[in-house]
Amino acid sequence: QVQLVESGGGLVQAGGSLRLSCAASGRAFSVYAMGWFRQAPGKEREFVAAISRFGTSPNYADSVKGRFTISRDNAKNTLFLQMNSLKPEDTAMYYCAVRLPGSPGTSAALRDFGSWGQGTQVTVSS
Repeated sequence: QVQLVESGGGLVQAGGSLRLSCAASGRAFSVYAMGWFRQAPGKEREFVAAISRFGTSPNYADSVKGRFTISRDNAKNTLFLQMNSLKPEDTAMYYCAVRLPGSPGTSAALRDFGSWGQGTQVTVSS
């Protein structure tokens, strides 16, 4: 089992940037593909980005493509999400998760992810 702790959220003006981190402990971090999801008040949790266990083949939700970058440092057991050109609609709680073994390699489905962290709040003011 992997334990995940997100950090780096905060309040930022529209057009600004934030870098989220997800620190992993427990089982070997590098064996898992990883993802970021977000959940705004009153809405369902939605996919943001994912990356392979090797740090390759990133995929993104259309809403963040070109603005967000997912990366990882397996030596430091850490997943990142660089968020640029932030918009008010990016306001949400952001969660990291592992892609469950056996799930399709490009899956963005909530059911294919687990070991959720507690989340970090991102608020973008207009």
